[in-house]
Formats: sequence, C-alpha cells, structure tokens
Amino acid sequence: MRRCRVDRVLSVLSGVGFSGWHALNDRIMGGSSSGECQAGPEGLTFSGAVVEACGGFISCRSPLFSPPLNLSDHEGLELEISGGGRRFKLAVACADGIAGLTELIPGGLRWVCEFSTDPDGGTVVRLPFSGLKPSVRAQPVGLPLLRFDPSRITRLQLLHSRFGDDGRPNVGFRAGAISFCFHAIRAYP
Repeated sequence: MRRCRVDRVLSVLSGVGFSGWHALNDRIMGGSSSGECQAGPEGLTFSGAVVEACGGFISCRSPLFSPPLNLSDHEGLELEISGGGRRFKLAVACADGIAGLTELIPGGLRWVCEFSTDPDGGTVVRLPFSGLKPSVRAQPVGLPLLRFDPSRITRLQLLHSRFGDDGRPNVGFRAGAISFCFHAIRAYP
C-alpha cells in the first residue's frame, strides 16, 4: 500500500490580510522611483514607476510582526504573484539572535532570495529557507555566525531592484511603469 503525503501548507497572508503593508521605494536614499500598494480581495496590488538612477528599486513591506512569525515547522515560503515577467527579491527580517549585533547595522540585515515571474498570468514559487542569503543594502554579507531563524520572522518585503541577491545587476530588472499583484504568502512543510 502506497502512502500519499498530504501537503500541509499554512496560509500566512492573502487578500485583505496584506492590510498594513506599505510602499518603501528608493526615495529613502535620494532616488526617484514612486509607487503605492493597497490590500484588497485579490491581494496586495502595487502600481508606480521605477527609475534606475540614484537607487533603482520599488518595494512593498509588511508592518513588524509582533510577536514574530514562527515558521520553524516549515521548509520555506510559497509566494503567489502576478509579476508581469519581472524578477523580484523577497527580503525577510528576523529578530536578532546574536546579542543584537545585526540590528546595529544601518539598513538592517535581511535574508533574501530572487525569483522570476511568468510574463502571462500568475506565478507560484517556493523559496526554501535554506536558499535565503544574508544581505545588507543589496550587498551579500559573509559572516559565519549568521544563521536564518524561521522562528523569529519580524518583517517581509517584496522588491523589484536593479540589484540581485548577489549584489550584481538584476538581469530581470526593467525601469519604467510597473504594476503587480502579490496574491498570497504561504509556508510549506
């Protein structure tokens, strides 16, 4: 007799559950990109324009999760997004378990992973926690003591940036008008 594995996926956010998310664009560093996001029944919609000079990114980020999300029983995050063929990064912030040292870094430490979207329709992508890379302001960080802690997730952020998760140019970056819909975030076992 064969056993079927039931894929127990945990819904983290969908639809109006994205309430409280806000746009954070390169204007914080002197750039000119603009855009707004809004939660609704379909998820989190973003529309705006990304300008490559002096920054080159747009993003939507969650409010701080208090208490932090504990996803330690899961392998990673599953994202459902209509992204128009663009390449995005997911950035995850965690409460610091190294005596608060990473919280002293300007811009904060984020755990990032890039992914592509289908040009026509929606994309569902699974990002394993083991694939997240430590980064500060789009630059990889190589500190051997750093370990991602899925039991202490404090914030999520979705970015379209001219830089990839390795600090090099994002091959899927396109300046100009942008719109996308972030339908759901789930944690998979």
